[in-house]
Amino acid sequence: MLSDPSLAELDRELAKYPPERRQSALPAALRIAQDEHGWLSPETIEFVAGVIGVPAVRAWEVATFYSMYDLKPVGEHKISLCTNISCMLRGADEIAAHLKRKLGVDFGETTADGQFTLKEVECLAACAGAPMMQLDRDYHENLTPERVDEILDTCQSLK
Repeated sequence: MLSDPSLAELDRELAKYPPERRQSALPAALRIAQDEHGWLSPETIEFVAGVIGVPAVRAWEVATFYSMYDLKPVGEHKISLCTNISCMLRGADEIAAHLKRKLGVDFGETTADGQFTLKEVECLAACAGAPMMQLDRDYHENLTPERVDEILDTCQSLK
């Protein structure tokens, strides 16, 4: 279910915690699994729980609570747009409308070419740079429609 390098990385995460606190490694373990597979299938979540040694429901609690985990396949690039109050007050609704129009998808959908998945998230903890989005692992702040286009063009030029 996980490659040897991913299992080794998971072992390094587990080593950070005393045996009675193994479940504290769940967020990192799920990230490792998602990095390898691109998303978290039910089988992957349950496998991770088994490796950690916790009931599967514990892994499901973490995977379904945090917006960073994907419970269905996503595109090559994932756009997570913050729509919490700070971002909304500074124009996230305009950025959301622009992204939806430009990509031809709604929140939770992937473009027909599999390039982008658009995800609405509650908070990415960058309120001072609102409105903001995360593209893959990179934060982009102080967004305008023009800046969004530049960012997306950069992704498409990497193909």
